[in-house]
Amino acid sequence: MQPNPNEVIRAHIRVKGRVQGVGFRAHVEYHAGKIGGLTGWVRNVGWDMVECVIEGERANVEQLITFIKQGPKVSKVNESSIEYETPTGEFKGFGVKVSR
Repeated sequence: MQPNPNEVIRAHIRVKGRVQGVGFRAHVEYHAGKIGGLTGWVRNVGWDMVECVIEGERANVEQLITFIKQGPKVSKVNESSIEYETPTGEFKGFGVKVSR
């Protein structure tokens, strides 16, 4: 059975590599806005990781995940992990969160 592309899902993504100082968070925020219908946040964690939580329709979330795994041209994603969680509807939009 195919997953429903309109189902609302939540994904928690972490990417490691050359992801700091290369416009990675802006890249994610830009593509989230361009895709539309997504809520959540992106932030730096430490010096080599970016973390992101996304909620929205499955097709849109999966499209943004593709952009996250690719990163901007000057970045290099060495590792990525995705955890699917229960959507909460807590976010009003999508933006950059303060780094940890």
